[in-house]
Amino acid sequence: MNEARLLVTPHQTVLLLHNCSLSLTAEETRSGEICTNVMEIKRINSSERKLAVDLFNQYRVFYQQPSDPALADDYLRQRLENGESVVFVALENSNGKELPVGFTQLYPVYSSVRAVKNWILNDLYVDAAHRQKGIGEQLINTALQFAGGDGANYVQLETAVDNLSAQKLYERIGFEKQLPDNDFLLYRIRI
Repeated sequence: MNEARLLVTPHQTVLLLHNCSLSLTAEETRSGEICTNVMEIKRINSSERKLAVDLFNQYRVFYQQPSDPALADDYLRQRLENGESVVFVALENSNGKELPVGFTQLYPVYSSVRAVKNWILNDLYVDAAHRQKGIGEQLINTALQFAGGDGANYVQLETAVDNLSAQKLYERIGFEKQLPDNDFLLYRIRI
């Protein structure tokens, strides 16, 4: 079979099951006997950040930053230790080996007037060898599920004007392109 099934487990872990029997049970999933390929989306903490460091470094290189794994590690450590972001990692488990293949990072954003916390999906990256498998979409859906469970009214993201494939994905999921706000202006100063 060449279908994907979704299995939600406690602790904010999502399993995407590829090439599995439709009568799959959780016990069979753990044994690995029936599935040839299991994709796990896992929320990580600071002690698990090494799962995302290489992907985060690749993400920065994609956006024309110099490769710096030590900086990537330190940045993720600080964000996670201080509770300043939430990171989900896509782990492909093939033949008993776990391989990080994608990640997303969310930052909280607060509104005093509305008295709510929402989320910015700031980073999304899937390793080039693992694209076109639905990993990015599942990372986004996991982030949306997390934000909804956290009481958020919205998740916001930005993408480059020329990143048409990402725009198609975001719009297919349900994100709506926002028009400039007529009531408020955004200012920024470099410091």
